Formats: sequence, structure tokens, C-alpha cells
Amino acid sequence: MQILRPLLLSALAFAVPAAALAVHPAVDPKRIVNESNSFLKEREPEMTEEEYALYEKVVTMLATNPEFAVKLLEMMSNDKEPPSPAFLFILGNAYYAVGQNDKAEADYKVAVHRFPSFLRAWVNLGILYYSTGRFGEAVPCFSKAVVLGDRDSSTFGLLGFCLQKEGDLVSAEMAYMQALGGDPANVDWKEGLLEICIEGRQFTRAESLVKNLIKERPTDTRYWLTDANILLSEGRKVDATVLLATAAGLNIAHSEELNLLGDLYAEQGLVPEAGEIYHRLLATSPELGGQKLVRYAHVLISAGRLEDAEAVLGKADPDPTAPQAIDFRQARADLLAAEGKWPEARRQIDDLLKIDPLNGRALLSLGRAYAAEDDVARATLAFESALQVKASTYEASLELANIELRARHYAKTVEYLEKALSIEKSDAVEDYLARVRTLVPKEG
Repeated sequence: MQILRPLLLSALAFAVPAAALAVHPAVDPKRIVNESNSFLKEREPEMTEEEYALYEKVVTMLATNPEFAVKLLEMMSNDKEPPSPAFLFILGNAYYAVGQNDKAEADYKVAVHRFPSFLRAWVNLGILYYSTGRFGEAVPCFSKAVVLGDRDSSTFGLLGFCLQKEGDLVSAEMAYMQALGGDPANVDWKEGLLEICIEGRQFTRAESLVKNLIKERPTDTRYWLTDANILLSEGRKVDATVLLATAAGLNIAHSEELNLLGDLYAEQGLVPEAGEIYHRLLATSPELGGQKLVRYAHVLISAGRLEDAEAVLGKADPDPTAPQAIDFRQARADLLAAEGKWPEARRQIDDLLKIDPLNGRALLSLGRAYAAEDDVARATLAFESALQVKASTYEASLELANIELRARHYAKTVEYLEKALSIEKSDAVEDYLARVRTLVPKEG
């Protein structure tokens, strides 16, 4: 049973996750229905002599050859006398076994209508609704079974699950507690209760539950990730980092755990550790690992931590044909540009453009590199190429406006600024345009 979706981290910012059960409890509905084929004396309706004679013949057949058993039972049900509730119950079980749920439902409903205290018929009707995703209809069936005296932990657990699906978390919590009282080692009921605690922000109880689950199943990384998310929701980033680092050290952390651990290291400024974890992420999720390394490198470059950015990029040198190769080369070019190594930056960009000739961002970087070297002609050519790429038209227009302004071509400057404003409104650009327009009459 999946407890938590992983934290979605954007620009190294954390968010409290929403809990969600992704799969059903590990309860076998068919097993419960099959095991109900033996009647409880003095608590359930009885069959006629003819029905019981047939029942004795087909009861073992229900588990081994249910299709043939259905045919025999249907022959009896076609007699003039209406079948007893007990016989309809067995017929409903047979229909359920062969996947004829509509017929099974009809027989169960008639059975409980004619014999309202038929406990196992209520349970099996609930099982049918549960196994077909009709959780709201399953709730009254399981509830009725409990009222009639059912104390089986599976009934309480399935009632809790269905109540949880219907949003009745208080009642679901009580049902899960009853289920755990009868089966304290059941992981499904613990997970259901854990989810309710997280949704209700009962983090102390949630942490206790998840640590117990980790102790019982230490290699199930879902619990480590859940525990980390609980700690983060309480603002305990250091504790979450230590927890995930332990999982990574035990080599049981998968891509989701490594992703979160790397982001935690990065957010706390632990550059070598973050770089190492992102590098490990490359082995399990190459595209995600590459994206993380490149994104982190950009953060470091923007912060002026160029040596750290160099160390991070040194962890990733992807195959030129890999999907992340373009982003990697762009990051490398940005780093070289930040270091003022323009020829080296241009070589990186040239390699990138051989892979992706219409990469607007690369064309902008190339233009800026030439501009830094005062090669106006080549800078203009690169920016004009970037102008043709929709994603980079705005920035290319501003770069070309700056070039034309320095050349005192004020009309051309106005033209490029107007183009930029047609894409994105900006008070700064509007002010820039207003001031340049005052210069246009002086041109020439």
C-alpha cells in the first residue's frame, strides 16, 4: 500500500506532501468468499433437503471448477420453489468466483433481504462492492456485519479502508484501530492509520507508526521516504537529511529518496554531498540525475560560487547523444562565461548547436560571448538567429536593441523594443522605449 507520494521539489524549495493510498489492502476477496461456503449452524438460514444434497456435491467444486458448479446450482434455482437464502448465498459465491458480479450481487441482496441477520451474506456483499471500487456501498454492508457480531480484523480493516475512501476519517480511524486490535502485525491497517494521521497532521503518532513499519520492513524504502516527509513537515530538515543519508548508506535508497536527499543537501549548502548524491542518481535515473546536477550548477553559478559549480558539473559528463547532454553543455558554457573564458564558452556553445541548431538559449549565449569580445557583427548575427526562435525572441529583441543603441541607430532600437513589448509588457522596457524615442528625430 503506497502511503505517500514523494515531495515535489522545485528550485530546491520544499513542500508538505499529500498522503494517498495507491493500492488496496493485501486482502484476497475471493479467499474470504470461498471460505464462507461452510454454514454457521444456528446463526444462518438453512437449506432444504434437496438444496443441501446438491450443496454437498458442489461445495468442493466451487474452488476447483466453479463454472461447472454454477451450472449445477442454476439447475436447482430454476425449480418452481424459490431458493432459500442459504442457497442463494452459495449461488452468489459461485457467481462471484466466475466473475459474474451482477448476478452475485442480486443473489446476495435477496439473501439479506429475506434473512436480515445473515452475517456472511452481508460480508460477501461488502466484499463484492469493495473489490469493484464501490466503497460507499460497501460501508453499510461491513457495518451491518459488525453490528451482527463480526469481529474479524479483515472486516474492520476493509470497513476502515472504505470509510477512508469516502472521506469519513474519524470513523475510518476507529475501524483501523479495531482491526489492529485483532491483527496487530497487519501492515495494511497500519498504513491506513498512518495515512489518516498524516492527513490530520498528527505527526507524533504518524512518526511512531512509520518508525515501527521501518523496523518491521527495513528494506521498504517507501517508509523511509514517508518518515522523511513527516520530519520535513515539522521543519526538521536536519533529521530528515540524517534519515535519508542512513538509507543511502545502507544502499536501500532508490531514485525518489536520493532525489530528496540531494535536494536537502543542496538546500543546506552541502555542495560535495549534494553533487555526490545527484551523481548516484544518474545510475538509477539518468535523465533526472542529469537534470538535478545541471540545475544545481545553475544555482551555484547565479550565486557566484563558480568553484562549487565546477565541482558539480565535474560529476556529470553525459554521452553527447544523451537527452541531458544539451543542458549540460549549456551549463558548462554559462560557467565559462561567468569566469570570463569567452573562447572556451563559445566552443561549448558551438558543440551544443551542432546537436540542436535551433536552440534559442544557446544562440543567445553565443551572441553574448561575441558581444563580450566586441565582435559586434557576429553577435548581431547570433542574436538575429535567436530572434527567429519563439522561445528566445523576447531576449534577442532586447539584445539587438542594445546593439543598435550603442551604434546610435535609434529607429532600429525602437523597432526591437516594440517587438519585445509585443511579447511581454514591462515598465522598465516601456521607460527605455520612451527615452529612445526622444532621440529618433535627431537621427541622421
